[in-house]
Amino acid sequence: MTAAPQQDLQLQRRLQQDSIHLAGKVVYLNPFLYWRRFDANTDRWLREPGQLAEDQISANRLRFYPELDWDLLQDDERAVKDGAVEMFLKSLELISTFNPELTPGQLLEVERKMAVTKKRAFERWVAKSLKRRLQKQASERRRFDRERLLRDWAEWMVLPVTRQALLPASALMVIAVGAGWWWGSQQFCRQQIVQPAVERPAGSVLP
Repeated sequence: MTAAPQQDLQLQRRLQQDSIHLAGKVVYLNPFLYWRRFDANTDRWLREPGQLAEDQISANRLRFYPELDWDLLQDDERAVKDGAVEMFLKSLELISTFNPELTPGQLLEVERKMAVTKKRAFERWVAKSLKRRLQKQASERRRFDRERLLRDWAEWMVLPVTRQALLPASALMVIAVGAGWWWGSQQFCRQQIVQPAVERPAGSVLP
């Protein structure tokens, strides 16, 4: 099979996972396929985890993960699963908003297929989003620490006690630099110039 048919086959499989046919209409399960109809607030609401209340997410955990024992999950695993639950709720809200003609039974079919085909994709998306958030927080924390260090140094430098302590040290440093320069110049002047040896012509005989 050539590269083009393989790409077509992968695209068809992806479209099958990202959509469902209901009453002769294609309904997209991937919420990002509606992005052309988003405004900036909706896009940010969808992309940033933590936009829904914690009690709303915890109340729907078993709805999308009936097989899990949430008490046995590690904190990072629970954060990813909670983020995926949030993505399910957001996606269903968007689908019902952009497809208002869907009946409750059809929305239930959408939810069931999403639970099968989009669970891993949502988990990967949430894991990447949380990782980016942690990296951004670490970068902001390092920047804040640098700014605080510079601010502390500036405040310390303007203290009267600091200036009184630095004046003698600055004077000693200037004296040391001047003494070093004077000593180096004296050493340079004392260097002797050595005359080069006179070369004898080839074949000459000593007397």
